[in-house]
Amino acid sequence: MSRQIGTWGEAAVAAYLRKRGYTLLAHSYHCRYGEIDLVASKGGTVCFVEVKLRRDVAHGLPREAVTRQKQEKLCKTALFYISAHELDCPIRFDVAEVYADEHGAPGRIEYIENAFEVTHDPVF
Repeated sequence: MSRQIGTWGEAAVAAYLRKRGYTLLAHSYHCRYGEIDLVASKGGTVCFVEVKLRRDVAHGLPREAVTRQKQEKLCKTALFYISAHELDCPIRFDVAEVYADEHGAPGRIEYIENAFEVTHDPVF
């Protein structure tokens, strides 16, 4: 899918989160370790959100694309974000599955809170 459609999916998830009381802190946050699609907060917890947009599940569920390697990269990026913003709060990693229609327009969103946990300190 094109980057434009991916950005559209991220915008759809951002709107979804705002409707549910989240505050959006960053969109497409980049640092030397990688990128995080969305950073949001709610109830004192900072959520690092990976957005996966798919037209179908022929090649697996969107969440399955968040591999162990991707999780480690997200963790390093999140820790850099926390350090850069001098945050001291709970965090979690969420995955937003966006199912697009045949034209690529975002449709149904499946939001998975705490989709994975960091089980070790990442190596920088």
